[in-house]
Amino acid sequence: MQHLSLEPSVQSRVNAWLTGKYDDATKAEIQQLIDEKNTIELTDAFYRDLEFGTGGLRGIMGAGSNRVNKYTLGAATQGLSNYLIKLYPDEQIKVVIAHDNRNNSSIFAKVVADVFSANGIYVYFFEGLRPTPELSYAIRVLGCKSGVMLTASHNPKEYNGYKAYGADGGQLVAPHDEAVMDEVGKINTIDAINFKGNTSNIEYIGKEIDEKYLSELAKLSISKDAIGRQKDLKIVFSPIHGTGGVSVPPALRKFGFENVILVDEQMVVDGNFPTVIYPNPEEAEALTLALAKAKEVDADIVMATDPDADRVGLAIKNDKNEFILLNGNQALCLLVNYMLTAWEQAGKLNGNQYIVKTIVTSYMIDKMSASKGVECLNVLTGFKYIGEIMTQREGKKTFIVGGEESYGYLVGEHARDKDAVVACCMFAELAAYYKDKGSSLYSVLLDLYVEYGFYKEKLISITKKGKAGADEIKSMMENYRNQTPEILGGNKVVMLKDYKNSISKDMITGVTEKIDLPSSNVLQFFTEDGSIISARPSGTEPKIKFYCSVKTSLNHTSEFQTAEHLLDEKLMGMLKDLGI
Repeated sequence: MQHLSLEPSVQSRVNAWLTGKYDDATKAEIQQLIDEKNTIELTDAFYRDLEFGTGGLRGIMGAGSNRVNKYTLGAATQGLSNYLIKLYPDEQIKVVIAHDNRNNSSIFAKVVADVFSANGIYVYFFEGLRPTPELSYAIRVLGCKSGVMLTASHNPKEYNGYKAYGADGGQLVAPHDEAVMDEVGKINTIDAINFKGNTSNIEYIGKEIDEKYLSELAKLSISKDAIGRQKDLKIVFSPIHGTGGVSVPPALRKFGFENVILVDEQMVVDGNFPTVIYPNPEEAEALTLALAKAKEVDADIVMATDPDADRVGLAIKNDKNEFILLNGNQALCLLVNYMLTAWEQAGKLNGNQYIVKTIVTSYMIDKMSASKGVECLNVLTGFKYIGEIMTQREGKKTFIVGGEESYGYLVGEHARDKDAVVACCMFAELAAYYKDKGSSLYSVLLDLYVEYGFYKEKLISITKKGKAGADEIKSMMENYRNQTPEILGGNKVVMLKDYKNSISKDMITGVTEKIDLPSSNVLQFFTEDGSIISARPSGTEPKIKFYCSVKTSLNHTSEFQTAEHLLDEKLMGMLKDLGI
């Protein structure tokens, strides 16, 4: 190849792919970048190997060691196969594979099935697209040792990915995730990947598992009488072109809702996501069509799921009959309050129940849980850690609900991952329950602010693409860690929690304590007035995220607007002091 100014390690990987046993289309894609002298793209495609983050293996599709393609997914699957064979040497290993609607997802799923089956592993292969939570459920109900979901969740259309699951139906956690990557790291040639599938080891599944899954969800309904009276509740739903279209409408019908209004344009399965900029229900833009439909039909609630249906965004009406979007913290607070209240009224709270959330999710939930005498555990970002706690406590303590601020929730123990299908059903049930009482979700939320304090949260994500961006994010975190700000938003920083070094430091006394959680590159700054800012590089996207939480007391719901304005000002001041 012609000489380009590439780092030696990058040049070596490029040469290996050009001369190795890769297909002609892959080599042509690399050669085109060389001919175009596109050193930036070549560097980003080859400067490292894809690694497991909080959500598994995820990246931009294309040729290269840092890209999602049949070779990187093949290597991951071969490594996972090798690990499973070592872990279960005397068993017939079974796995489940599912995929979403993304471009190439069905092709990649077939590659993964072929590699598993070629290694003597029995594969249950969903015959069409299915949501991530159903895969988690299927692993458990079919007695499998692992599973793989082909998806990039809510990332832009150029992405795809690979979520790897363990025998409990949860995403891989330590030491299994690291052990799998060790096995993948040993595969330094594509000759080590067995791509030749064995069809006798592949069984297609679908409707029977669908029915079991939906029936399991329907058992979780609490307010059946209220739903019966409010069965015509106007629910607008969009799957944003993804798997939610397969499962959410029938699940809502199972719960008893008869007036589900679909956003037809987004029911179309399309990996290009033509109606949105990003297929992410965290983004207001993604709900534009759903909100337009809701206004047209005067809906009661609006819901939209991401491509693999593990996250859901909500819109409800405020006191002016206008639709407003709830953030993940607000939605989870409503869900937790409903579940805790229902369990309390049923006399089921006896001190043996628990709730799980992440460290960057609203601490209003801790306060709500404490008021009911229910334990609230905080785990690292990533729903796999919630699933891990559930598995550790299975049969010992009772899980009520779990969630994270990034629009992921789980009710019930049927799965070990966030489940937007059951979340849609439960949020619809909440709307029906409170409407039946002559109230609304908005009124309940304001009442919670009066009771527990007004917690205002905001997420700021800054995108830094490529190797240069990764280096910049690393530098930002090092600066925050080594030069801890003394003042944020006019208030002293009184505590620093450094999860990478597992240390909590009192900034007034200098006393440190150990944090009893796995190491993770997260920093949390706590101020004297109870505000919190958490800084964390994303494990699945080229972003650094800042999770901001400010709070105040609210004596009456009429004070909400004024209090919100003051909290917004405080929040912006804190971000400014961080240089954001």
